[in-house]
Amino acid sequence: MTSRPARTPTTRPRRSPVRPYETPPPSAPTSTSASAQRRDARATRARILDAARRELTRDPDSSLEDIAGAAGVARRTVYVHFACRAALVEGLAAEAAEAIQRAVAGAPAPTRDAVADLARFVLTVWPVGDRYRALIRLARGHDLARARVDELLAPARSMATRVFAHGRREGAFQTVLPPDPLGRAIEAQLLALLDCADCGLWSDDGTGAATATLIAAGVAPDTAATKVDQVRKSGSPPSPV
Repeated sequence: MTSRPARTPTTRPRRSPVRPYETPPPSAPTSTSASAQRRDARATRARILDAARRELTRDPDSSLEDIAGAAGVARRTVYVHFACRAALVEGLAAEAAEAIQRAVAGAPAPTRDAVADLARFVLTVWPVGDRYRALIRLARGHDLARARVDELLAPARSMATRVFAHGRREGAFQTVLPPDPLGRAIEAQLLALLDCADCGLWSDDGTGAATATLIAAGVAPDTAATKVDQVRKSGSPPSPV
């Protein structure tokens, strides 16, 4: 009899013990899915702010529940983006501040005609004020601090003061008031007109507001109306909002 060759023992890989009810850890999100989630979050936040602007324009006392319903989201979704009503109002104010900055930055360069420059300035910023006029009543009701309002309006105030100073040097504007107080007085007039629009007492595309601003600055009414019409015909400024 022949003897069989001895077998070389093989080592089998050890299996990890399977633990009951154990599920594999979730895989990390890919960069593509994370980017899509961020886009969705930004879109939802923008939709909430747009609904807040509309609802607070309609009723300054609108609740977060009202705004959530107008945005088509659950109230808890609003809280994901804004911890409270004050945070939502601040989000709206920040959006308005960006729109004002874009309007001022996109305004045409000053010309030798300060009257036309002032008309063009009002026609440029009026759509921003009209869109965010709910903030006027929110500021009056102390939902928005006065210091925050001053911060929002600072870029427009600086530009208006330069235009008024130029017009005074040309002899086109009144000299009873210095440029800065004159600018504040006309700013108050424009805010009052926006408040009238908010209350349904007046409707304007900026033409009437620009004409009234020129008259308040010391321009004769007929000249003011003609100048605003000329600026309109030369091309309306693009909407900054």
